[in-house]
Amino acid sequence: MTMPGYRTYSPPAPPRRSTLARSSQVLGIVGLAGLAVCFAGMIPALVGLVLGTVALVRRAPDRRPALVGVVCSAIALLIGSGTLFWLLSKAAQCGDAARYPDDVSRRNCVEREFPFAQATP
Repeated sequence: MTMPGYRTYSPPAPPRRSTLARSSQVLGIVGLAGLAVCFAGMIPALVGLVLGTVALVRRAPDRRPALVGVVCSAIALLIGSGTLFWLLSKAAQCGDAARYPDDVSRRNCVEREFPFAQATP
């Protein structure tokens, strides 16, 4: 029971946090780091982009992590898809039968364009 004119103390509520926003942030950062591992970061980046967009559309109370997740995921997807497009276009040039008619010339093209790819016996 309280005295008239006095209020009881109640601690402030903890700040609301959005799980979708935090997940998007983590997946976006993992997506950026995962690009170094043979484009493995593109899948978490895609999921992070979707989760961050959903969190922003729902107007989550914690918008900053959702925005960071969307930006990191978008950057990871742009870098990954651009690099993948570039590598595939180089591989398509080496596979062109009009430019490289025999197998030896195609193999030389692959070795010249992709020096980091080592042939295994």
